[in-house]
Amino acid sequence: MSKRKAKESSGANGECISQVQKILRERFCHHYTTGKLFGLEQQHRHLLELLKRTVVHGESNSALIIGPRGSGKTALLNRVLKELTEMKRVKENLLEVHLNGLLQTNDKVALKEITRQLHLENVVGDKVFGSFAENLAFLLEALRKGNRTSSCPVLFILDEFDLFVHHKNQTLLYNLFDISQSAQTPVTVIGLTCRQDILELLEKRVKSRFSHRQIYLKNSFDFRQYIRIFKEQLSLPAEFPDESFAQKWNSNVQHLSEDKTVQDVLQNLFHYAKDLRSLYLLLMLAVSNVTVHHPLLTASHLHEANKQCRTDSKANIVHGLSVLEICLIIAMKHLNDVYDGEPFNFQMVYNEFQKFIQRKAHCMYNFEKPVVMKAFEHLLQLELVKPLERPSVRAQKEYLLMRLLLDNNQIMDALQVYPNCPTDVKQWAASSLSWL
Repeated sequence: MSKRKAKESSGANGECISQVQKILRERFCHHYTTGKLFGLEQQHRHLLELLKRTVVHGESNSALIIGPRGSGKTALLNRVLKELTEMKRVKENLLEVHLNGLLQTNDKVALKEITRQLHLENVVGDKVFGSFAENLAFLLEALRKGNRTSSCPVLFILDEFDLFVHHKNQTLLYNLFDISQSAQTPVTVIGLTCRQDILELLEKRVKSRFSHRQIYLKNSFDFRQYIRIFKEQLSLPAEFPDESFAQKWNSNVQHLSEDKTVQDVLQNLFHYAKDLRSLYLLLMLAVSNVTVHHPLLTASHLHEANKQCRTDSKANIVHGLSVLEICLIIAMKHLNDVYDGEPFNFQMVYNEFQKFIQRKAHCMYNFEKPVVMKAFEHLLQLELVKPLERPSVRAQKEYLLMRLLLDNNQIMDALQVYPNCPTDVKQWAASSLSWL
């Protein structure tokens, strides 16, 4: 009987934990719909008012949301759009077009995407247009006539706005801003960018048609607020099904926020990257380690998650290299030290490696030159070594100038955890210049 009870309680506990993980993962991945916007209340009001005027009163507008990566630009915009779509008057009276500078690499591709998102492929058909402006005007005219009311507002959202600036003659931006200035179809253009100098990149004719509304985002919270955000993001809502578990979880989160080791981990992350995206990644990894046997978060979970977040990808690549490839990296390290970071070629690395082999002939196998060359090419493929210029057909591979993309600390740290690394190789890596 007691076994059955234990089984039932562990099953219930398992359900609780999977529910906790689901709620928190949704919060960390889509925090604009479930969580709070920290320190963005003023920007939120400004943007909401701007878009309301477009949707309700048919005003045309344009604005730029500027802030560093991870400062909450997309989260802010998505939160405002969610609030707008919940209003009755807005729900059926707003068309959204989402463009991304990484995907829509030229105006032709962008125009196709606009046509697809506005569901106007059948209207356009096989028509041939004289210019980009004519095509865009036709699309908006088709929308105006096709709708029950005379005007249906269109919201253009341009993610990675700075990449659209590099399109030929900035035709897309010119036409979008031009329409947003004229009294035709109500159009609002919202650009998202991390470039502070974005206005300097715009052509004069484009700049003159832009409204110069700029909404700046910056992570202005201090460490005490950062701890508060940590608590709020990990706390379970009051409507969680199992109240006793929720209380236990929330009191544990409160205890964690006062723990010295947890505060050290958070302070380290706060100084390294102040954006909330890094915090959400840390919490996501920590929450993933919660199990039936360990149903509550601990300081060790956060410590392990922090280790995973901060692992050096290049050092991880070094762990999987062969001893020969490690020797070549050490040879390059010594060349960098001797020649003060000047570029080197394969022949110099090979000569350095040969010197080491001659000194340690009793413990290291002397590889033939083509084998060493193959190992060097593998390092090139892994992008641990980078050529200074594009290799030409005539140039000999042995004499192409290269640069090492690892610093001394990365090499030494990787060697410390390299499995079964020969002692002589470790000593060679740690040796001073006078020993060479």
